[in-house]
Amino acid sequence: MQNKKILEAIEHLKKGGVIIYPTETAYGLGCDATNQEAVDLVFKIKQRSKDLILPVIVGSLEMAEEWVILSNKAKELSLKYWPGALTLVVQVKKVLASGCVAKDGTAAVRVSGNEIARNLSQKLGKPIVATSANLSGQGESYSVEELKNSLVGIEKNNIYIIDGGVLSHHQPTTIVKITEDNQVKILRQGEIKIDA
Repeated sequence: MQNKKILEAIEHLKKGGVIIYPTETAYGLGCDATNQEAVDLVFKIKQRSKDLILPVIVGSLEMAEEWVILSNKAKELSLKYWPGALTLVVQVKKVLASGCVAKDGTAAVRVSGNEIARNLSQKLGKPIVATSANLSGQGESYSVEELKNSLVGIEKNNIYIIDGGVLSHHQPTTIVKITEDNQVKILRQGEIKIDA
């Protein structure tokens, strides 16, 4: 059943659609991270400032290396914590939609600890947007019922939902930027504790 839902979600993503899906932290709002119209729609649905880039999920470490540049330090962290709640801010190698890439050419990427999230990216063959399924500034959603109450326009915007049940409450991902001199700069201390 879940596999059928994933395949239906992939078809929705290929048509430029937006989906809601479970991640290792909470329910995520996502789309094909290379589709500009879909990415713009995610910003609109979330009412999120365009100044805040959208993080992305990839299906594997190999896929990450295809889309972004992993320095020695980034590779070391990814081998230790992926799949998992660690987001690395690294230089982009292949083109992602505007809104997923910062002005300095970096993207926030992770291999999700949630199998459904990984499968979506793997089967699509591209990174998918992975922002929390809630209005900007509001709390995360841990069940489909919660997100239906907190996120307006689900039907109007034809959002496809994969119901992964009620998720355990976790802290958001830890976000780390690797500086040009290979130092670890912690932008947000979250689920995974890392010493800078």
